[in-house]
Amino acid sequence: MLPAAVRQGRQRCKAGWHFLTSSSRQASTLLFVEHNDGKVAPATLAAAAAATKHLPGPLEALVCGFGALASVAASVAAVPGVSKVWLASDPSLERPLAEPISKLLSLMAEKHRPSHLLAASTAQGRNLLPRAAALLGCQPVTDVVKIMDENTFVRPIYAGNAFATVQYHNPPAVRVVTVRPTAFAAGAASASAAASSSSASLPSAAAAPVEPVAPELLQQLAGVVSARWEGQDVRSSGRPELGSAKVVVCGGRALKSAENFVMLEELADLMGGAVGASRAAVDAGFVPNDLQVGQTGKVVAPDLYIGVGISGAIQHLAGMKDSRTIVAINNDPEAPILAVADYGLVQDLFTAVPELIAEVRAAKQQAATTADADGGAAGAAGGPAGGAAA
Repeated sequence: MLPAAVRQGRQRCKAGWHFLTSSSRQASTLLFVEHNDGKVAPATLAAAAAATKHLPGPLEALVCGFGALASVAASVAAVPGVSKVWLASDPSLERPLAEPISKLLSLMAEKHRPSHLLAASTAQGRNLLPRAAALLGCQPVTDVVKIMDENTFVRPIYAGNAFATVQYHNPPAVRVVTVRPTAFAAGAASASAAASSSSASLPSAAAAPVEPVAPELLQQLAGVVSARWEGQDVRSSGRPELGSAKVVVCGGRALKSAENFVMLEELADLMGGAVGASRAAVDAGFVPNDLQVGQTGKVVAPDLYIGVGISGAIQHLAGMKDSRTIVAINNDPEAPILAVADYGLVQDLFTAVPELIAEVRAAKQQAATTADADGGAAGAAGGPAGGAAA
C-alpha cells in the first residue's frame, strides 16, 4: 500500500493533467437547439448570442428530431456566430423525451470534446442538461445570468435576492451550462433566424454548414430506457409566447375564477401581449400551469409587465422583477409588489381593469383615426402635384 503522501501527490498530478487537457485543447461550444413547429425557440437564440459574445472558440449547434428538420437547421445555420449545425434525425428523437436527447448530448460531447455544453434555461433545458452532466460525470452550472469568463459564471440564489459567482477551479473536460434567456438579448440572432425561416429554400453563402450526426451515435439511442410518450395538449391562443412577449399581463388569485381571466386576455390582446399568472392562480385551477410566472414557472422580462391582483410573493417576483416597466394593480396598499412597481394603482381590480381596457381601446381607435386622416391628407396633397407633373 502506498504512503499517504505519495497517494496525494499522484492525485494532484492527475488533477493537474485533467486541467491541462481541458484547457489546452481548442475551446468550443455545443448548443442544444429547442424548436417547435419548424421554428427555433427565442430562448435558444438568446443562448446562442450569449455563447457568441462571452465564450471562446467556435459555436456549433445540435438540432434533434425526426422527419422534416431542414428548415430548422437552415434557420440555425443563419444565426450569427454559428460555425456548424449538427442534424440528428432518428425515430427515438421524434418526441422531446429527456432520456434519449440527454444521452445524445453526452455522446456528442464525448466524441467532439467541446469545452462547453450549452442550453437555454427553459423547462426543456433544465430537464436535459443536468442529465447530460450526470452522464458525463460533471457538475452543471444552471440558470446563468452573466458569463465572466469560460470558467466563471454568475447565477441567482435565494429566489433572485442574491447572486453567486460560481467558478470551475479544476475545469472538467466539458463544462455543462444553462443560461437564463432573459439575461441575454438575442438581437441579430433573432433577426437572422427569422429571415432564414422565411426563405429556407434559398441557399446563403454566409450560412454555416449542416452535417448529419454520425450513425453510430444514433444507433446507441435504441437501447436507452425512456419515458413513454402519452400525448400532447397544445392550445394556441394566437398571442406571443410568454417568455419572449414584449407585454405581459399577469393575474393572481384575487381574480377569483377562470372566467375573470377573460378580462386580462382582452387587455393583453389589445396591447399585443401575453397572459401570465401567479402560482396561486395556477394552483386554484384558474389557468393552466404553462402560464405560471415565477421561480418555479417561467421567467419573463418584458418591456411592460402588468400585475393584476398579485400580492408579490418572493417566488413570483423572482420571475418578473427584471421587467423594464412594472405596473401593479392591487387594493392592498401594503402589497409587496407595490414596492418594486414603477407605477402602482391601489384600486379594486374589477373596477380598474375594465376602465383600463376602455382607455386602451379608445387610445387605439384615436391613433387609427389619426393615421387614416394623415394618410388621406398626404394622398390629397400628392394627387394634384402628380397631375401637374404629368
